[in-house]
Amino acid sequence: MSLNRTRPSSVALLLLAAGASRRMGGPNKLLARFGGVPLVRRMAAIALASRAREVTVVTGDRAQAIEAALAGLSLRLLHNPDHAQGMGSSLALGVRHLSTLTTAGSMRMDAPKGILVMLADMPGLTHDDLDLLITRFEQAGTQAIVRATSEGRPGNPVILPRSLFPALAALTGDEGARRIIAATDIPVLAVELGPAAHLDVDTPQALVAAGGVPDG
Repeated sequence: MSLNRTRPSSVALLLLAAGASRRMGGPNKLLARFGGVPLVRRMAAIALASRAREVTVVTGDRAQAIEAALAGLSLRLLHNPDHAQGMGSSLALGVRHLSTLTTAGSMRMDAPKGILVMLADMPGLTHDDLDLLITRFEQAGTQAIVRATSEGRPGNPVILPRSLFPALAALTGDEGARRIIAATDIPVLAVELGPAAHLDVDTPQALVAAGGVPDG
């Protein structure tokens, strides 16, 4: 498929980088180096190379170090003071920022038609993968959920349409979007990305196997 990166996108990208990397046993995985580059910067660069119209990064644990690793990149930074509660709080914060003018829930006039939620610990992803998801979302008239799969099994990233923003903005704790997706009658479209849709680096062994060098 030929991808046109010059065409404006209706999708904003939310990169979740707030976790404490508890399964790593100490170092924050997002500061691990891949080819000499911190993982979080590598993933932000991939996001910026895609057709997403804007990139917002939610930070939490080791926020100063994460933000330093992202210095000079054209993106927005949001700090989640409640990041210890879990991913749901970071997702909700990002959605509220991208979709509303105020905490009262008034939708921005320029709110995106969809938000691509991307985890910052998935080094197998490429900007072509993200563009495939965005293209499929737009082909569906921006009225579908578009989810990456590997051999048919749901994975990440996922694009969530505007109609789900209020429910996403109300998430708390460690609850992600899975329940919201399961409860809706909005079509869910699969985009096969292969192993990259499941490859994360939650443990030291997984990080090294993926080509990373732990920080510190």
